Amino acid sequence: MTTTHNTPPSNDDPLIEQRKKDHVEITRFKDVQSELTTGLERYHYMHRALPDLNLDAVDTAITVFGKRLAAPILISSMTGGILEGTPINRTLAAAAQHAGIAMGLGSQRAAIIRPELAETFRVRDVAPDILLFANVGAVQLNYGFTVDDYRRAVDMAETDALILHFNALQEAVQPEGDRDFSGLLPKLETLCRTIGVPVIAKEVGWGFSKEDIRRLVSVGVNAIDVAGAGGTSWSQVESFREMTEVQQTIARAFVGWGIPTADAIRYVREAAPDMPIFASGGLKDGIDVAKCITLGASLGGFAQRFIKVADQGVDAVIRLIEIVRQQLQITMFMTASADIAALRKAEMS
Repeated sequence: MTTTHNTPPSNDDPLIEQRKKDHVEITRFKDVQSELTTGLERYHYMHRALPDLNLDAVDTAITVFGKRLAAPILISSMTGGILEGTPINRTLAAAAQHAGIAMGLGSQRAAIIRPELAETFRVRDVAPDILLFANVGAVQLNYGFTVDDYRRAVDMAETDALILHFNALQEAVQPEGDRDFSGLLPKLETLCRTIGVPVIAKEVGWGFSKEDIRRLVSVGVNAIDVAGAGGTSWSQVESFREMTEVQQTIARAFVGWGIPTADAIRYVREAAPDMPIFASGGLKDGIDVAKCITLGASLGGFAQRFIKVADQGVDAVIRLIEIVRQQLQITMFMTASADIAALRKAEMS
């Protein structure tokens, strides 16, 4: 099938590459925190002084999309499509392989337009067994991308599923943003029905409303990553790029926008009770992962925490994963939850 793009690749590529470089640097070194909290701080577990468990026997494992993970932890989508992204992705993937957790790749749009960039997303040689997610923006369906293009993203990285990210606000405040989100549902349905792997709808930091969740379910989405407010604000990230003062002022007005992560999880559970949920957006530690699972999620995702230690090497990332896993395990122990199924029923107010 022939692929056409509304913007000629020769004109679009430099913008994509520079934007990705900007995003990596800004998220690592600037204050891009949302003014909102995740809402998870509103929830508190009932402490069990007599858990009647052996801590070492508490089982944090979970199965997602047919793959068994040692813990319900996701290294959320961050980077790729630039040379600087290659060592980051390989470090994160190697750590995920060692720890037995899941990982999402950054947006692969650039590599679809420029196939030579595909190498920045190839991590299977260091992570042959992990649950791995491809990632392309849903809006690209309105900018010339076909089902074959999205399948190319899956194939280039040999992934188990496809993330479709929804970033309307981010695109709206980018001077070069792709702002036409009209008429996506029929195209999303075609993609979901024909791509051949599970499709995950992911926000990027502002959450999904109940109505949007219902519409996503109706077209065949297999899971939802709520990516709620409370962590990185991508409108704030954009405001640190080279913009005019007017553009920066517009972007910064939205630093407190969005649906907090805890509320976003609840919205999915109410709108689509059987839909698998991935929880991301401002999670701090393993206690937050536990709270998300009790609220109804299957995975708890972290992005900024991992990218900030990725340049210290694989061992540093493994240490961070193990810290989060042990925090989760102790939370399970102190709520008398022997496994993830029991944690879902833990008493929380």
